[in-house]
Amino acid sequence: MVNIKGYISAHFTKTFLTIFLPFFLIISLIYLIKIASLTAQIQISFQELFELYSYTIPDIIFYTLPLSFVAALANVLMRLSQDNELIALYALGLKAESVLKGFLILGGLFSLLLLTVSFLAMPLSKQYFQSFKTSKQAEAKLNILPGKLGQKFGDYYVYVKEGNENIFQTIVIYNRSKKDEEQFFASQSGEILKENNQTSLLLRNGYGYTYQGNKLQQAEYQTLQAYDTSEQKTFEYRNIIDYWAQAQTDIRMMHRVLFFLFVSLIPLLAVYPVAAFTMINPRYDTNRSFLVIFITALFLYLSASSLEKWGNLWILCIVLLMILMTGKWIFNKRVGEYF
Repeated sequence: MVNIKGYISAHFTKTFLTIFLPFFLIISLIYLIKIASLTAQIQISFQELFELYSYTIPDIIFYTLPLSFVAALANVLMRLSQDNELIALYALGLKAESVLKGFLILGGLFSLLLLTVSFLAMPLSKQYFQSFKTSKQAEAKLNILPGKLGQKFGDYYVYVKEGNENIFQTIVIYNRSKKDEEQFFASQSGEILKENNQTSLLLRNGYGYTYQGNKLQQAEYQTLQAYDTSEQKTFEYRNIIDYWAQAQTDIRMMHRVLFFLFVSLIPLLAVYPVAAFTMINPRYDTNRSFLVIFITALFLYLSASSLEKWGNLWILCIVLLMILMTGKWIFNKRVGEYF
């Protein structure tokens, strides 16, 4: 019995990896393209690109693993059926239900892994990703590039002719906070300062004009400091309990919880329906594994999507119970009565 379970497990592992790895790489490529598109908003290095990618790995696993499990299960059972290996096991006195117990255990382990990923890893990775993005966007506001027009520093528009890092030469700043108030300053040199979480632009050796109503004033200065008074976005981390506690008051978060729960249980829910149509007698039935995979995955993901839009906890329990009972009934009718 141990050898039979090991043999079936070895077949499943090879098939699962053959399906899962291409899915994982394809979805990874999509996420990398999305991350690369952020470079239009913020500047990130090659190392930071892969740091952001690492934050998306829990999402990639969550969305690729259930479908990979369904496909691997269908292919393994169909291959064992067509090679008459299941028939040989039945002839040795092994019941179909006993063969399926190993896959039920695997489905339970995969569901447990998905629950861990969706309710522990994903909230943390999403917060890390958002925190990184927020901090980079804040830094981007301080990156004043020489020769570029339309750059903003707080409420000011800034033009710099030459510069290196945060030290500049020939600076012009302009501000129009109100319709009848304008400010214009020019200086020979300047630099960006950051003290006590307050950012400022220090100008040296320049002159300025202020216009208010019908009054124009001119001034010369040795140093002038312009502060960034714009509101700074900060990101607040939440622990896992506080993060999911939002579902008590936020209906969208509650629907998201239902979606995560259902998708996490797909490996366990799919075992009986898939086995009912892939544990066949090859002399009388044909290979319909692709159709089984498509219909099963489509039905389960449509159910998950519906729960995310209109579900509640009671509906989730009813749907889970109905799928389990229906799958078991179909399996008994098509397979259990004969093998």
